[in-house]
Amino acid sequence: MLWNTMILALREIRRNVLRSVLTILGIVIGVAAVIIMVTIGGGATVQVRQQIAGMGSNLLMVTPGKRLGPGQSTDNVPFKEADSRAIARDVPAVAAVAPVSSQSIQAIFGNQNWTTQVSGSNNQYLQVTNRSIRSGRQFTDSELRSGAAVCIVGETVIRKLFGGQEALGEKIRLQKLSCEVIGLLAAKGQSTMGTDQDDIVVIPLSTFQRRIAGNQDVGFIQVSVEEGVATEKVQNDIVRLLRERRHLSSSDDDNFNVMDMKEIAQMLTGTTRMLTALLSAVAAVSLLVGGIGIMNIMLVSVTERTREIGIRLAVGALESEVLMQFLVEAVVLSSFGGLAGIVLALTTSVWLAGILRVPFVFNGGIVMVAFLFSAAVGVIFGYFPALKAARLDPIEALRHE
Repeated sequence: MLWNTMILALREIRRNVLRSVLTILGIVIGVAAVIIMVTIGGGATVQVRQQIAGMGSNLLMVTPGKRLGPGQSTDNVPFKEADSRAIARDVPAVAAVAPVSSQSIQAIFGNQNWTTQVSGSNNQYLQVTNRSIRSGRQFTDSELRSGAAVCIVGETVIRKLFGGQEALGEKIRLQKLSCEVIGLLAAKGQSTMGTDQDDIVVIPLSTFQRRIAGNQDVGFIQVSVEEGVATEKVQNDIVRLLRERRHLSSSDDDNFNVMDMKEIAQMLTGTTRMLTALLSAVAAVSLLVGGIGIMNIMLVSVTERTREIGIRLAVGALESEVLMQFLVEAVVLSSFGGLAGIVLALTTSVWLAGILRVPFVFNGGIVMVAFLFSAAVGVIFGYFPALKAARLDPIEALRHE
């Protein structure tokens, strides 16, 4: 019986191909939109996690100032290099500590110039930020102590200043400082916030303080925690140490922040998931619109086939059989729409992932849920027209013109 009902449903769909295609269009768009939103959102979440991990392993960021809100701080008492040495010496389970001071400066080579981020730090800066040197060398101890005019440059700076020319051994000018390029950083690409991580020049901290900043301040301190150690414990130890060094009493608030990059990762991934869920919910509305379209067309079909229904009922067809016929037809329509939507969604998701430069993350669960939901839409919105057809009076149906 079910097989015969399926054949009848397919015959009716084939008889009105254009109307059937237009009927399932809402289902196709709805299913495709939901899958695309979830897939791209999942890829964005994975990318955020990868980029946060790429910023450094178990990284803590120590910044001066009491946090009041997003981007707001007060009591901005800068750190000194001695603070970073104290963290490295007195806080257990610390793998590397890098004091950093940064400033946006115009770099000049020959007749080329480019405004870039100049950061003063030590060799541990490469470790805490998970960077590597693809060519050249790090700073020597004597260069770090004496404030030598040497620098390590990123891929973007190399491309903007040198083009295809060899950069090692050349001298670039940073304000009044002429420094020799001794190392080239391996490319890292864009960060989660959209900034170019390769647009950077690293010089010794003492060089930055003496020749550029003109003071002994340290902008912030980056701390890498040893693998397998809870960052929360190290975070608390740093807070206790800095409160002591800054002579803060028990009633005083911290005038610095110790941020765990894992917390930032969780915040960003939570935001992307919330946005994905919101957009998916909006996209799911088109599934309901598609369901209403199916109901309307099935009601029209019942009206058009009233005489056929009357004949079937007159020759002995049961109400349940007529109900099943129209219900199966609605489910077949919505299922075809679901399958077409899945194919469209996966194709579009791969294309969009390439354009947006996010990983393509196949989510089999959402694909299955979207397909089952499309079939359920056929059942829900096809039931009322099918029930109307099953309850037709055979005599009145046969009189219908």
